[in-house]
This record gives sequence, C-alpha cells and structure tokens, in this order.
Amino acid sequence: MFIFVNFVTKVAMDDPNYYAYKHNENGTKPKKIKILDSTLREGEQHPGVTFSNKQRIQIAWMLDYFGVDQIEISPVVSPDHKEATKTILKQGLKADIVAHVRALKEDVDIALECDASWMATYLGISDIHMKDKLRITREEAMRRAIETVEYAKSHGLKMRFTVEDGSRADPEFLIKICKEISDAGVDRISIPDTVGIMRPIGMYNLVKIVKDNVKTPLDVHCHNDIGLALANALAGCDAGADQIHTTIDGVGERTGIPALAETAVALTYLYKSPNNFRLDMLMDLSRLIEQYTGIVPYDSKPIVGPTAYKHKAGTHLAAILRNPAAYEPIEPKVVGNRRKIVFGELAGKNGAAYLMSLLGLDQDEEHAKKVAAGLKNLRMGDLLEIPLDDRLERKIINDTQMKVKTGK
Repeated sequence: MFIFVNFVTKVAMDDPNYYAYKHNENGTKPKKIKILDSTLREGEQHPGVTFSNKQRIQIAWMLDYFGVDQIEISPVVSPDHKEATKTILKQGLKADIVAHVRALKEDVDIALECDASWMATYLGISDIHMKDKLRITREEAMRRAIETVEYAKSHGLKMRFTVEDGSRADPEFLIKICKEISDAGVDRISIPDTVGIMRPIGMYNLVKIVKDNVKTPLDVHCHNDIGLALANALAGCDAGADQIHTTIDGVGERTGIPALAETAVALTYLYKSPNNFRLDMLMDLSRLIEQYTGIVPYDSKPIVGPTAYKHKAGTHLAAILRNPAAYEPIEPKVVGNRRKIVFGELAGKNGAAYLMSLLGLDQDEEHAKKVAAGLKNLRMGDLLEIPLDDRLERKIINDTQMKVKTGK
C-alpha cells in the first residue's frame, strides 16, 4: 500500500497526472528555479551556427518575452558580438543581459565598455584543463580567479564565475576555489559538467558539496554528450542550485546543453516552479532557430518535435479520441504544438471508424473492422495524417454524444 505524505503542491485528484505528481514530490515547498538562456553564446558554438546582429537582437527580444531570467552573450568573440551586446543592453529588457568573458582583466574591461551590469567569467580548474589547456598551476588558477572577481566587483559589476570542468576537478580544490571567490564577493557560481560525464546522482553529490560549503547562489551548466544534460541539471537543482543554463533546441558545443523547451516544461509541470514562462512560444522559438541555423529538430524531439503529439497505434488512437490525456502529459496547444492522428496499417477499428466519420461515411462496427483490415492488408505503412484541431475535437465529442443517445 502506498501512503503519500507531506504534500505541498495542490493537485486536483481528477487530474490524470495526480499520482505521478505525488511520486515526484519530496515534501518540500516548490522553489523558483530560474533559466539562463545561452543561445547567443553557447548556441553559437554549435558547428556551423552564426547569427547576424539583427538575428541576435530578435532572439534576445523573444527570449525576454518568453520569460527567461538571464540571457548570455559574449562580447569578446568579435566586434559584431560586442556591438550586439551593446545594442541588446540598450533594449530595456526585463532579463539580465550577461556579458560572458574570459577570466582576464582586459576582458572585464570589454564588459564594462558595453555598459553591462552583469558579467560571467570562467576558468578551467580540473588538472587536465590547468595542465594541458591553460598551462598554469593550481596556485596560479586560484590567483587569477580571485583577481578577476575582485577587479569586476571593484567596478560595480554583478558577476557569475564558472568553475569550468568542475565535475572532473579535485573536490578539495573545487571547494577551496569556490570558497575563495565567494569570499571575494562573486554573486553566483556555476557548477558545470563540461564533458557530460556525470550521472544524475553524481551531479547531485557534486552540487551538494559546494552548496554545503558556500552560501553563494549556484547555477548548473550541463553538457549532453551522453544524453543526460537535463536530468543532471535537475539533479543539481535538487541538491541546491537554482538556475539552469539552456539554449533553444539545446544547440551548443558538440551535442549541446539542455533545451529550453524541455527545461521550461519540466520546471513548470514537474517542479511546480513559480515562473511566468510563456510556454506557447516554444514552437515559435524552435522554428526561429531552425530558420536561422538550418538545424531541424529531430522528429521525436520532446515538446517541439514533429512527432511529439502524433498518435498512430490503434489502442492509442482509441484512447486519444476519447480523452487525449490518456497519452499526453501536457496539451499540445500549451506549448504551441498541435495534435495529429496518423492513419495506416496500425489504425485499428477505432481509427478506421473515425476516418470514416471524417469522410462522411456511415459507420458501424463491422464496416470499421473491414476498413481497418483493408488498411492493414495494403501494407503501405502510414497513409494519411490529420491535425486534430478544436473543430475536429468538437466533432468527436458530438459524434460520441450522439452514439450514447442512440445507443449505437
């Protein structure tokens, strides 16, 4: 027998997700978990991706209207990026515009030249990064980190420091450098899984050891090399972080980082995080990036993929035609997508009956069985795809009510 205790989130018992949500709860009050979107920085590190300044400005506007908390862009990449940073900062957006630079005083100066109020910097702290990339000792890394924080804070900047490759760093050195930059006044610390090597429990443990030693708010920046980026980011938030880094459609270096759509939906529905995301913009954001980059989301990509709300198997069709919640955790219109029904050899009797109804044909069980058998015997796979919009849904409801009244 299962006993649910310490419920905090109010969920109606007639909600089909009621018990799933109860399993998800941990007895604590839902906390606000923020999103920093890095499409304009991490996203441009995706092979083949580059935006024009007009595109960067439009992306920033849309991300801000969607409701992300911070938007990251790197003014040190090129003069164009610097100009884009300056222009975006002048737009009066609600989101913090974070100028991302290296841990060098001359880079901090560039952020200041852009009139930024927020900046972010990074420094590799794993042995492989210090030895083979930066060619510095731990002592030199510590000194550079502290000096960069102190320099930025002395100029009135708010700043985040990313301890790059923190998941592969010596835990004792990780804690030591986090304590030092925290004492130096850093506003946020980002704990990254730079090569996507962590399991969710590992990311939880990593963030927790930092959280237990510093009071500075924590971000998580997780890469998707083994497909665990979002799971790891959420595990990091379970351990105490309160901001996740995303990009639209997850584009980024190598296999990217958590996708904005999946992250925002998970935070809203699974974590009950009190954000004000305009989820119905998610498809538009995805299409915008597709238009600008040529990167088409794979068919089964969650939330925004072409097949995210397509229903094909006969038993699925039967259930969807009665109550879409049987196979959909979230309505498609909530995220800007649309529901579609696929007719073909797997449609079954119920799917065949619905197709007959759409075509204005008389339908009864025997005819529906014959049509279903005919579709199967054709052996041509999927033959027809129909969007199930509000008009068609009303037709289903009316047809169902008529059958109930007539007893057919």
